[in-house]
Amino acid sequence: MSSVIASRRYAYALLSAADEGGFLDDVTAEMEMIGETLAGSRDLVRVLASPLINGDRKTHILEEIFRGRVGERMMRFLSLIARKKRAGILRGIASEFKVLLDEKNGVVNADVTSATELSGEQAKELVNGLAAYTGKHVRARMTLDPEMIGGVSVQIGDTILDGSIRHQLQVLRRTLSVEEA
Repeated sequence: MSSVIASRRYAYALLSAADEGGFLDDVTAEMEMIGETLAGSRDLVRVLASPLINGDRKTHILEEIFRGRVGERMMRFLSLIARKKRAGILRGIASEFKVLLDEKNGVVNADVTSATELSGEQAKELVNGLAAYTGKHVRARMTLDPEMIGGVSVQIGDTILDGSIRHQLQVLRRTLSVEEA
């Protein structure tokens, strides 16, 4: 089984149990902290992924790092994945947990690229329009691309909404070349 599939299954099981048990907020905060810890420690990720270190040792390592920082339920979960030889995908589990939580809460992430910085009002209007388009709450990440001539390009998942001037010129060029033929 691929690590992405396994990560998603463990994340789904954790999310479901936390939601049904009424402790989703706690688990969400703990998974965020675990994800940040793993993102900040390449060595820890390597140790957890190493086949040379047994599950008991990985459980001990996870306990040393997270005991007192996460609740007993999360410690049991961490121990479980270490025993099942899945500690190496803990970072993936944390990532998939965020994705599944966003899906559950009706949140989509939008990468917005523009040639110039959008004003607060423009950004708000764009996010509101995207929310109306998707029917979901939009979490926008704004980036600047000085190579753009103008306009805005938005990516939500696999969907790209390209309102850039460059794209509009390409469409116009194609239209004119078809009419000439």
